[in-house]
Amino acid sequence: MSDTSPELILVGAITGARGLKGEVRIKSFTADPKGVSSYGDVFEENGVKSYSIRVIGQSKGQVFARLGGIDDRTAAEALKGTRLYVPKAALPEPAEDEFYFSDLVGLKAELVDGGKLGFVKEVHDFGAGAILEVTGGALGVVMVPFTRAAVPTVDTKGGRVVIDPPPGLLEPAEPEAME
Repeated sequence: MSDTSPELILVGAITGARGLKGEVRIKSFTADPKGVSSYGDVFEENGVKSYSIRVIGQSKGQVFARLGGIDDRTAAEALKGTRLYVPKAALPEPAEDEFYFSDLVGLKAELVDGGKLGFVKEVHDFGAGAILEVTGGALGVVMVPFTRAAVPTVDTKGGRVVIDPPPGLLEPAEPEAME
């Protein structure tokens, strides 16, 4: 895949090796953890190197898989931390009121009163709920909890999200609070 290839969507990350035959442990980011293998080959972040993937088990929130060309523990261990992607075109089309997090990147971020906050630079999900990283406005970087209350409107066709910030989110930190 090259720079002109379809957009890649993150579906999982290799967390380590399992066993001696090249199996890997994967933290899956798909709705069904075993779904990480449902979309064909997986690609490394640069889109150049790909692997066929076959899920062989699941335990404690992770799946175990075999990747094509990875045949021993040493090769599997070398992939620890590798993020796995699939072409967006391989994923099902979202329903009318649904979207992929990647669809939010680049959207304008507006306040409920019509003010401009910037644009969505990235969507982070550290496990406790997604956070929109909004940048490009007068406030610099603003991290907005991605909840229905804080982001009541997502209009991907209109190219915008509407932010209703929780109290204190847009206020500068007090200097003594930073010590």
